[in-house]
Amino acid sequence: MKKTALIIGAGPAGLTAAYFLLKQTDIFPIIIEQESFVGGISATQDYKNNKMDMGGHRFFSKSQRVMDWWEEILPLQGAPSKDDILLNRAVSLSQKENAPDPEKEDKVMLERKRFSRIYYLRRFFDYPVSLSLNTIWGLGPMKMAKICVSYAKAIMYKRPENSLEDFFINRFGKELYLTFFKDYTEKLWGIQCSQISSEWGAQRVKGISIRKICVDMVCSFLRLKNKKNTETSLIDSFIYPKYGPGHLWQEVANQIKAMGGEIRLCTKAVELKTQEEKISEVIVQKGNAALETISADYVLSTMPVKELIEKMGDVVPEKVKKVAEGLLYRDFRTIGLLLRNLKLKNKTKYKTVNHIIHDTWIYIQEKGVRLGRVQIFNNWSPYLVNDFKNTVWIGLEYFCKEGDDLWEMSQEDFIKMGIEEASKIGLIDEESVLDACSFKVPKAYPAYFGSYSSFDEIKNYVNKFDNLYLMGRNGMHRYNNMDHSVLTAMTVVDNIKGGVVSKENIWSINTEEEYHEKKHI
Repeated sequence: MKKTALIIGAGPAGLTAAYFLLKQTDIFPIIIEQESFVGGISATQDYKNNKMDMGGHRFFSKSQRVMDWWEEILPLQGAPSKDDILLNRAVSLSQKENAPDPEKEDKVMLERKRFSRIYYLRRFFDYPVSLSLNTIWGLGPMKMAKICVSYAKAIMYKRPENSLEDFFINRFGKELYLTFFKDYTEKLWGIQCSQISSEWGAQRVKGISIRKICVDMVCSFLRLKNKKNTETSLIDSFIYPKYGPGHLWQEVANQIKAMGGEIRLCTKAVELKTQEEKISEVIVQKGNAALETISADYVLSTMPVKELIEKMGDVVPEKVKKVAEGLLYRDFRTIGLLLRNLKLKNKTKYKTVNHIIHDTWIYIQEKGVRLGRVQIFNNWSPYLVNDFKNTVWIGLEYFCKEGDDLWEMSQEDFIKMGIEEASKIGLIDEESVLDACSFKVPKAYPAYFGSYSSFDEIKNYVNKFDNLYLMGRNGMHRYNNMDHSVLTAMTVVDNIKGGVVSKENIWSINTEEEYHEKKHI
């Protein structure tokens, strides 16, 4: 009899693990997914043939192993010309309308030009923040002088990094922190930066600082930029599935099923039973059907670790239960707006279709609105937009918490608020709105506050179970990028295949700058 691996969750980590178990071992994977679709937060949602990327997913990694695999699943479509990249359109409209082999042409990655900005004081500023003339002009000489003085002070007097606030001030100075980091970060997390662990900065911002930004600007000017040595937040291009991130993950799911793997949608884990130091059985349920018991040699979990501990029941020590109960998350709601046009016009050096602004993302730092970020789906891929020539398809993102007023607001009221706020800050004219929809994304961001400071209690406990592996963003309660989640799954399969008992190499992913890539090259 083949050994079996039960994988909880069909997001990037779960699908990756199943794929490589089938490719590299004789272990049979069964994936259970409580939603009716695969991809998790990386799924692509569809509204009347207009497609939405839930949060924006750049396909880029410092791990060549991850990049090679992504391009194996969806090959990069022919090298685009320089003009194509500047236009942010790796495929021309004529190709879109007259593709010679639609099926083959559909399964591709596009190369995208990364372009994101901060919208503040009704002006655009570079993102990440730069010391360009645009920044100096936008903030004014007095403000820039304060920024320089406070940065000099931060260089001379480093603060103990007890919080995210300390982390930012040490790298950017207090004045720049107050201008561009504090308000947006607190809007994202719903809590003051002084109450968030500095580990969030270590995970998401890593080595970004004024010095790194200046070095990056010089390297770009001298054409010495190398993606391998560039901070992820400073990359200038990335690849992207033709129909959004869910396009790639659906293709992975199709290949898993073609190789004989099993994916059960609308199915959730109800209980995990233990015997000695192993997970012996998992009780699952599809919809309202009868409970089913699955015995597995390995259990790979991407479900929120808070729920995992709860479903393990009374065997879990009270101290571990208490930490799990105190883990917090941030959720978000997004509004899809179909527009005749944007009110903001393109004023960059880049040419665009219909004079649409060139941004993929816009970070909203205007006061008086709850809107956090805007995506311009036309610029991610022309194939996300049903009528690319004549309409603009955008996403308005709001950060919230399950149960709060934003989360509980009716869809009608929520969409109305989003339209009013986008109009208030000059992004759109209300009269240009043609249609709208909204989606909720629970547990989008594992939080680095609450009981997170005691997370090692959970980590040490679950590591005792030889056949239990935690992977992915929510599975490890770590704000990982998509490539980190993929790499945790690859490493789990490596360990199972190689008989490696320790799980430290899984937990160490995204705690070191190079993602342990040298081990795989």
